[in-house]
Amino acid sequence: MSKYNIAVIKGDGIGPEIVNAAMDVLTKIGERYNHTFDFTQSICGGIAYDKYGEPLPQESLDICLASDSVLLGAVGGPQYDNLPYEKRPERALLGVRKAMGLYANLRPAKIFPALAGACPLKNPKNIDMLIVRELIGGIYFGEKGIRQGKLGREGYDVMAYSEMEVERIGRIAFELAQKRRGKVSSIDKANVLSTSGIWRKIIHDIHEDYPDVQLEDVLVDNAAMQIVRDPSQFDVIVTGNLFGDILSDLASQCVGSIGILPSASLGETTRGLYEPIHGSAPTIAGKNIANPIATILSAAMMLRYAFDLQEEGEAIEKAVEKTLNDGYRTADLQEEGLSVLGTKEITEVIINNI
Repeated sequence: MSKYNIAVIKGDGIGPEIVNAAMDVLTKIGERYNHTFDFTQSICGGIAYDKYGEPLPQESLDICLASDSVLLGAVGGPQYDNLPYEKRPERALLGVRKAMGLYANLRPAKIFPALAGACPLKNPKNIDMLIVRELIGGIYFGEKGIRQGKLGREGYDVMAYSEMEVERIGRIAFELAQKRRGKVSSIDKANVLSTSGIWRKIIHDIHEDYPDVQLEDVLVDNAAMQIVRDPSQFDVIVTGNLFGDILSDLASQCVGSIGILPSASLGETTRGLYEPIHGSAPTIAGKNIANPIATILSAAMMLRYAFDLQEEGEAIEKAVEKTLNDGYRTADLQEEGLSVLGTKEITEVIINNI
């Protein structure tokens, strides 16, 4: 019997509901495949601020660092909007990612055939892209502040990328493309940003080591247009922190709902952070209507990337697909004539399909 220690950050809003769903699915996988998953709660985000006055207490961070991997729900809420920057719930996520050295965020956007009708595009074709977003550099982690400028008070945020940061994220993208369809689209703004200029040069330099992969440069504004025009043209997208944050949310709408998209944040070790890409959705918290599929699929990614349990990860993905094929939906995916289930109920269906 294999045993894995998972740190669980349920967080705020719908976080506890969707994480509980993923934990139930993992427990089922453990029973079927003879694994034990031990869950330890790490209190982070708004709930941690309310209890400790800090979004990321050291004890909570230590739990994450001692785990085999981390499963996260969501953090934040409007009640925290006026807090100082360093006290905001989102700082907990940045802190965990930084401490764990998680520099690569993998966000797949793949359309389920059963959800083709939920896609807002007229002809979605076969959408299957993987966005590789640099996660602990760029403008989110650069020097920032408020100062007195020529026109009065001004805010500033510095975007900078080193050769090492670009190279390591670029190599991950090329290696993933080798296992997929062999194409990398590097997204930048090299026509106006010096940061993007060095990004593009380094990506081209390391491309020489991957001659079997096609590389294209796409300016970020054009990339946004192309994702809407024909998302099926993309295989692996690699980009910086800010651009990746925006484009991955855009890609989510091309496959029907942000509620079905998982993500993995990886570094140099197998330990990572796995989370849905949506937020805490406080207006629907506690109502049993949140979509748990993105978190459940994030757990599947954990099995694949953190524990090398490929069959187990595929079992979850197939169970989700069967659930959708059988006509079950959550409120965000409802279609006329199909059954709309609550968070707990659709989780039970997915578990029964494993």
